[in-house]
Amino acid sequence: MDSRKKVVIVAGESSGDLYGAHLVEAMASLSPQVEFYGIGGSEMERRGVNLLFSSAELAVVGLTEVLEKIGYIWKAWRQMKRFIRDRKPHLAVLIDYPGFNLRLAKVFNDNAVPVLYYVSPQVWAWRPGRIKKIAKRVAKMAVILPFEAALYQQEGVDVEFVGHPLLDILDEGLSREEARRRLGVSTDALLIGLLPGSRGREVKVLLPPLLGAAEILTGDFPLSRFMIPLASTIKRDVVQGIIGRSRLPLEIVEGKTYEVMKAADLLLVVSGTATLEGAIAGAPMVIIYRLSPITYLIGRMLVKVRCIGLANIVVGRKVVPELIQGEVTPQRIALEAKKILRDHAKRAEIKDEFKLITDKLGGKGASQRVARIALQMMGAA
Repeated sequence: MDSRKKVVIVAGESSGDLYGAHLVEAMASLSPQVEFYGIGGSEMERRGVNLLFSSAELAVVGLTEVLEKIGYIWKAWRQMKRFIRDRKPHLAVLIDYPGFNLRLAKVFNDNAVPVLYYVSPQVWAWRPGRIKKIAKRVAKMAVILPFEAALYQQEGVDVEFVGHPLLDILDEGLSREEARRRLGVSTDALLIGLLPGSRGREVKVLLPPLLGAAEILTGDFPLSRFMIPLASTIKRDVVQGIIGRSRLPLEIVEGKTYEVMKAADLLLVVSGTATLEGAIAGAPMVIIYRLSPITYLIGRMLVKVRCIGLANIVVGRKVVPELIQGEVTPQRIALEAKKILRDHAKRAEIKDEFKLITDKLGGKGASQRVARIALQMMGAA
């Protein structure tokens, strides 16, 4: 009889792929007999996860992109249901991606597979009613933001604040000087990072205004350099196709996102996990985001938070500027960027505020803590 334990792990986003990869690594170090299957990206695949579908094809933002990819999402959904029924895994680890994962949680429940939900949906921002659904379908919540645990405790959900996995993943000891050396950037050069997102639609919509802002900034800062660190879910030729034959001092960087953040004087970044990574790196930034008009109108009615960037949300106030919808123009992005670049006191204030984030995120060890929870849940600890 095969005594190996089977774990299904589902991550539909670039950040979830990264968190999942480090969780798999931690679980494998504690219990080498565990086999992993599921949905993820290159990071999870590199750690030995047998991928049934790629998260790059499932990552969507807004209602319109869901409709565009509904065929692929439906195909993934049917195959996952079949896999659960036929292979009978011992545990499901669902990482964020609530539109898909909360429905999948019911399928696991119906097949008597315990569900560990790692990285909470943003119920504190919108759709708080999801907590009641989670209470019915999820055996254990492992949350990564300090204020999330209380929300679940109020509803009687078994929850544990495990800390943020970014603190395990990012090299906090990396200095600005070393980061610049690795990137081949001189200590006195003005370096600006352009981070256009981890989903294909985000990059296509938001990279052009970032490039427009970069062009404006070269007029005021002629010696500036620009780097675009690629998310694992974005192919180089997608970005290269948008850049075209631009004469800007641009460089596409793969596998060195944190080095760019640590080395940069400023980040122009799409709202998402990257804003939190940048804050941990201590990088001043301008956060941007744009949704389809329909999705934005619906979101305005439902969203309860004043800030959109995780960096600002964790600090508790708008430390760095946020531009949304019609504000996302090359001129406005460049204007906000120049305000920060020309104000040394402002940059120092931002860096000081961001130093507090590490303490708020609970310290290192999140991946190991979740690994132990997972192994206990399936009796393999």
